[in-house]
Amino acid sequence: MPHPTLTPATDADHDTMRAQLGRPMRGVVGIAARCVCGNPTVVATEPRLPDGTPFPTFYYLTHPGATAAMSALEATQVMRELTELLEGDEDVASQYASAHAAYLSDRAVHGEVPEIEGISAGGMPTRVKCLHALAAHSLAAGPGVNPIGDLALARGTWSPERCTCAEPREATG
Repeated sequence: MPHPTLTPATDADHDTMRAQLGRPMRGVVGIAARCVCGNPTVVATEPRLPDGTPFPTFYYLTHPGATAAMSALEATQVMRELTELLEGDEDVASQYASAHAAYLSDRAVHGEVPEIEGISAGGMPTRVKCLHALAAHSLAAGPGVNPIGDLALARGTWSPERCTCAEPREATG
């Protein structure tokens, strides 16, 4: 499976992410998904941050609308429900294990970090822990790669097909 294409993060992207998160992003290697207006939605980060900290979350959700939608889902019983689906459906479990392997492969392109070897994000490959990370992976990799991330995006109130950014700007890349 090919790795998702990252676009370089521009100064404007860094400014947008700072506004989205309320702080600067660390260890940015590129933008993995963008809003239809061009703003960053998912950033790809180094597996070892500039200060030396191991960082397993390669795909990081930055878009406020997407983040709020995943937080709202996490406040319900959906994570328990998705974990039960994972435990009870061999096909979903197999796809989720493949998503875990794809995530690790995508991150490995940017360096191997022994402290996080075999650790991806969001609870993969055996549980559902963080919908933000799983949705970020789905947005970066595209539909059909991460079944739980796809389900989270489908159940959320935010859509990658509709801009909800406060200050849209021209799409790049």
